[in-house]
Amino acid sequence: MKKNLLIVDGYNMIGAWPELVALKNQDRMEEAREQLLQRLSNMAKYEGLEIIVVFDAQFVPGVTQSYKKYQLEVVFTEEGETADSYIERIAGEMNTLLTQVTVATSDLAEQWVIFSQGALRTSARELYKTVQKAEKDIQQHQKELHFTHYRRNSPWNDQQLSSLSEKLEELSKKKKD
Repeated sequence: MKKNLLIVDGYNMIGAWPELVALKNQDRMEEAREQLLQRLSNMAKYEGLEIIVVFDAQFVPGVTQSYKKYQLEVVFTEEGETADSYIERIAGEMNTLLTQVTVATSDLAEQWVIFSQGALRTSARELYKTVQKAEKDIQQHQKELHFTHYRRNSPWNDQQLSSLSEKLEELSKKKKD
């Protein structure tokens, strides 16, 4: 089975997701990046995906780096390189027989290059819907886990329940004899 790798054009998502657009419009770009990373991280962990998030260095001049955060790989491109060109290059390199690359971007020109390399694409809106669904699934899963060990209005503690079980077994044996 192929490993799935999602490469995300970070600023493309920030320019498309309503909550992130609001932060961007308030000049809170760092918070928008952070929120994007947290939400993608939750989805990645829940879905078992590997995700690389790429940001243009134009919004953070002088920062060229790649690091791990929230179990995501975060890349700020070099000043002369756009996120699009970086994504196109690594999508081509990483899309192999063992790895299926999907690129999250709404940039049509980038999508055509991605398709020509055999990678898949998802739009910013589609990824937003996928992240929202994963968040709902996570919440539902948490509720189910919470109620797994929940005994509704039981007046008995564990020791009393154990004693009652033993008594039930004892009475069942006497009835058979």
